[in-house]
Amino acid sequence: MHNRQYWETLLQRQAFCDYALIDGKRYVARSANTYGVINPATDTALAEVTACQTEDIDIAVQSARQAFSSGIWSERPLQERKAVLLKLSALILEHREELALLESASMGKPVLDAYNIDIPGAAHVIAWYAESIDKIYDEVAPTRPGTLATITREPIGVVAAIVPWNFPLDIAAWKIGPALAAGNSVILKPSENAPFTAIRLAELALEAGLPAGVLNVVTGLGVDAGAALGKHRDVDVITFTGSTTVGKAFMSYAGESNLKQVWLECGGKSANIIFADCKDLDLAAEKAAFGICFNQGEVCSANSRLLVERAIYPQFMAKLLDKLSDWQPDHPLNPDAKMGAMVSAAHKEKVQRFIQAALDDGGILRAGGASLTIEQVANYIQPTVIEVAGENISLWRDEVFGPVLAVKVFDDESEAIALANNHIYALAASVWTDDLNQAHRVARKLHAGTVSINTVDALDVTVPFGGNRQSGFGRDLSLHAFDKFTQLKTTWIELR
Repeated sequence: MHNRQYWETLLQRQAFCDYALIDGKRYVARSANTYGVINPATDTALAEVTACQTEDIDIAVQSARQAFSSGIWSERPLQERKAVLLKLSALILEHREELALLESASMGKPVLDAYNIDIPGAAHVIAWYAESIDKIYDEVAPTRPGTLATITREPIGVVAAIVPWNFPLDIAAWKIGPALAAGNSVILKPSENAPFTAIRLAELALEAGLPAGVLNVVTGLGVDAGAALGKHRDVDVITFTGSTTVGKAFMSYAGESNLKQVWLECGGKSANIIFADCKDLDLAAEKAAFGICFNQGEVCSANSRLLVERAIYPQFMAKLLDKLSDWQPDHPLNPDAKMGAMVSAAHKEKVQRFIQAALDDGGILRAGGASLTIEQVANYIQPTVIEVAGENISLWRDEVFGPVLAVKVFDDESEAIALANNHIYALAASVWTDDLNQAHRVARKLHAGTVSINTVDALDVTVPFGGNRQSGFGRDLSLHAFDKFTQLKTTWIELR
């Protein structure tokens, strides 16, 4: 059923949204400005999408504020909120093919990855937060006799959620799921590279029964629409996933405006540590390949720094290079594709510059290193492995966001921990060992929001995701995500 021709036929028929969605209606920026969205697998235009400016953001915020203040959603009975979000989850699955195609066409990922992983994952997250609505209890404080003090959670108000292009629908669901479940109004700003699933998500939410204005989608460039949300004095919360540079800008915007809360999930350069007592080096190699190649390496928590103990280094590298041969890029609509196109020609060039700089700095190329042309389009990068000598080269220090793995050898546990922790980022890490004591020791000492033992990049809606240091703060997923979208109120009663 889902062969290349099937997806090509769907793509020919697919309409691409070129509008924003504000107050339940299609909206076109007053300036009439637009920006182009390009299919990186074909280098052809998909749509000219409306580019919202400050005046348009004002309208979206006003709509969200009015919806929140009216109580049409924020004061709606919990069971009714739950039913709407469960319906939205079902509609996401009902439109699974369309949403998968929109993601693949706009950012280049294999369409079956979107179909089998991203879209059902987003639906699951929405359903999970829907089910959590009536299972979170407030508190009664242990105060002195004759008093009663309750601690209750309330929705904060207007939430601006700014999401990246690498997992457009998934990360949108991570934000809007708990934000809407808590009763807030949300303004969703997708990346200009991949705006389509966000718009369709808001349309499906209306179909599910979400009142107009409770979920608005504003399209546009980050320097215009994103910055306007960051500086707006009637936005209560910013939740952002993207680069550390932009995350720092949002913190500055909050200080310049209304001191809004800012929650950041930013860059990463996650370490994958392979100890000599790992008994399944085949699995470790397979997962190391996955950890750098999945989604073309365009993953904030990609395991992009590989640390291998010297005693097993030759053996492990041979296995890794063999596993990487299965990850050669292909056209994203081919059902066998494991990697697709990079998100844009500009990003492909950026990744290539990292590779060349690493080689210029004395790095040893062990695999890949070149771009590929597939069907006359050169937006593909081979899985690349470069052994690096020092810690100060850009490939080791900076987030590449591509299938490029920096490798270093270590001699003992303390050196591995020091190498992993000597970094500005602290998002994730992986550890491979069959020594239970070592697993616990190392995990406790690593600076990371998530440490995966004998796997890579462990992720589930039930556990928090996020980092420390310049990877940001605050957590997506799990019940802890409600901390971003609710505020605590103490009510103290003196009994008579």
